[in-house]
Amino acid sequence: MSQGENHLSQQHFLEFIADPKSLLIAFEQAQHWQEKYRQIMLLGKSLAKMDDSLKVEQAQVQGCESDAWLYHMPIDGKHYFIADSDARVVKGLIALLLGACQGQDSATIAAFDPAAYFTELGIAGQLSPSRTNGLYALANAIKAVV
Repeated sequence: MSQGENHLSQQHFLEFIADPKSLLIAFEQAQHWQEKYRQIMLLGKSLAKMDDSLKVEQAQVQGCESDAWLYHMPIDGKHYFIADSDARVVKGLIALLLGACQGQDSATIAAFDPAAYFTELGIAGQLSPSRTNGLYALANAIKAVV
């Protein structure tokens, strides 16, 4: 356990809970890519900034072009995450992933299909190849810890 992890409590992991249905509705109502991109950026602002002491190599998500960090805590059979990135758009994409996975059980997260989810949100094919690779690296990191 890194020094930064000692400061994490259950409350940190319970701070971000997004309703997946609300996320889907917001993205369905955004008819153009620019509107969807704006929703992604707004979602990024909804994630709390991670303390710098937590931005350690052990928590860094491999495969992301931007720096991104992920922590996991199981609570009562459900899985909770905190995450951050140095890039605003990545932080918004993290919020989308957490919206689908936060507070879910292991079976739900194992069955989570990020490609289908991003297609449903209307953002598949809209991101650069490096951004898409990073997004899948984050999704795989979430799935790997459960």
